[in-house]
Amino acid sequence: MDKLRDFLKSWPGRILLILCLSPLALLGVESYFGGGVDPNQIAQVGDKSVGLSEYQTAVNNRRTELLDQVDDASLLNEDVLHEQVLKGLIDRTLLEQQAGKLGMTVSDDTINRLLRQEEIFKDAEGNFSNEQFANFLRQRNMTKNQLFAEFRNQLSLDQLNASIVGTAVYPMQAVSQLIDLQLESRNIWLHRFKWQDYAEQVKLSKGDIQAYYDANKDKLKSAAMVDLAYLQLNPQAIEVNEVTQEDLQQQYEAYKQNLAVVDERKISQILLTGKDAKARADKIKARLATGESFAKVAKAESDDPSGETGGDIGRFNPAVFGNDAPAVEKALAGLSVGDVSAPVKTSFGYQIFTVTEDNGSKIPSLESMRAELTAKAKEYKRQEMYADKVTAINDLAADGFSIEDIAQQENVPLKHIKDYRKENNQSALAQPAVIKQAFDEFTIQDQAVTAGIEVGNGTVWVQPSNYRPTKTLSLTAATPRITQILRQQKATALALQEAKKLAATIKTPADIVKQPVKLQALGEINRQTTQLSEKERGLAFSQQAAANGVVAVASETETGATLLVGDRIKTEQQSPLSDAQRAQTAAIIRDNLGQDQLQDYLDYLRMVYKVEINEANMANAQGR
Repeated sequence: MDKLRDFLKSWPGRILLILCLSPLALLGVESYFGGGVDPNQIAQVGDKSVGLSEYQTAVNNRRTELLDQVDDASLLNEDVLHEQVLKGLIDRTLLEQQAGKLGMTVSDDTINRLLRQEEIFKDAEGNFSNEQFANFLRQRNMTKNQLFAEFRNQLSLDQLNASIVGTAVYPMQAVSQLIDLQLESRNIWLHRFKWQDYAEQVKLSKGDIQAYYDANKDKLKSAAMVDLAYLQLNPQAIEVNEVTQEDLQQQYEAYKQNLAVVDERKISQILLTGKDAKARADKIKARLATGESFAKVAKAESDDPSGETGGDIGRFNPAVFGNDAPAVEKALAGLSVGDVSAPVKTSFGYQIFTVTEDNGSKIPSLESMRAELTAKAKEYKRQEMYADKVTAINDLAADGFSIEDIAQQENVPLKHIKDYRKENNQSALAQPAVIKQAFDEFTIQDQAVTAGIEVGNGTVWVQPSNYRPTKTLSLTAATPRITQILRQQKATALALQEAKKLAATIKTPADIVKQPVKLQALGEINRQTTQLSEKERGLAFSQQAAANGVVAVASETETGATLLVGDRIKTEQQSPLSDAQRAQTAAIIRDNLGQDQLQDYLDYLRMVYKVEINEANMANAQGR
């Protein structure tokens, strides 16, 4: 597999994947260690049903997988998600029934042997453990027979799947031919004829427009649209002007907690109370500054019982000091063993501290981290204020306030999008989640403000009005669109006519410079070049040139017409792929073809087994 991954990262590997691999069948096959089927069915498939809880679990699992790949949940198209999951569950149920009909089953002995190989049931020595097996069953509220039934069903399903997918044939000769095509190269000269340059030559009559309208009337429809008023809020829009000392202390404690740092300082104190406590504290501080023993002074002067033991109060614990903890911690900040703090006024009186022992890790002081802590405190408060504002707006929306009133009351700018489209939406709010809410039937009917929709790192509330459903356009309304379509078609035809006319005059390299238009020399290119569009790449290698000559071809393209001139096609003599890589490529292609066969087989099974979807349960499951 590692070699295959390396191969697929190489340029020929990427080419073959792009050219050959179609999407794999989405069977929605879940583990045989899953739960049972909910009796509330979402779909009836032949004699079996797809349960509502099974469906909801599959949707949630698939949504989680997709959210691991994208950061913005609003980018998920929930309607497509539900459709894909339901199709996968129905496909699985179809195959299960067919496997049973064909008699594909697995014996108990085989299941026993396979279960003994499962790592989840092995002990530390790698042997099968009856105790772990029993615990597994208890945790999932399953019996052994239920597990065997699930396992047997999954293995039968695997057998049927393998019998279909594994029959695809793609010979090695075809693989080699496909690889050789990717090794071709030639020198190319190019000129593009833009249709816009020929638009003025186009003449359209009323009859042209009428004829196109009559032939394409069913396709000429207006887009479903609303006029959208919306509020958009993100945390960055919330201003935080003030950060208190309490906010800083909270962030500082959180910082220390994240570091898992424990304050191991042992401290002693001298507590002074009474009316003259301040004056006494200053005098004692002065005595200590001259070198007197802290323990002796505490024993003689402290008004706290701890004075009897030299003021020792053990390891510093902020909780002991309650609301005074920040002041005490500030006094202790930066003190080394033997240092004495300044007198600190607390609810107990005036206290003087000294550090007698410090076995803890050194951490920065609050003051040294003030700038960083201030930024963190502001962000914390911003997120807190943002969450409160989102809740307030949601409450107002739920109470039926208009979006104008909400914007005024919460001081959030009100924005508008006129002609907000359901399809081909290119607006500032083109996320599927927003479009779904804006065109929700009940939201449109009540012209209500939606609940907050998470978009990126912010939230959006929308209120649609002036709903215009899709409808067939009248001739008058469709005329501008038809005129544009016909003008481009006819101008493209003129551009192609000119390109073909010039192509007919180019036979040799010398003819290239004689043309009335300049052909750009692209140099030697291969089929993987990014200098050409996909259609142009196919055109560039469509014809071989004569010896010492060139071949000129012209074709309609996305932008008008393209004239391409190429010399002899050259193919590398030595393929960069080893025999093993060619075999791996063939296996990939065969598996892909097998998936196509599987889809054909599922289409056949849909004709054999009647499939009925419970639309009411589907609507409830999708929150409609």
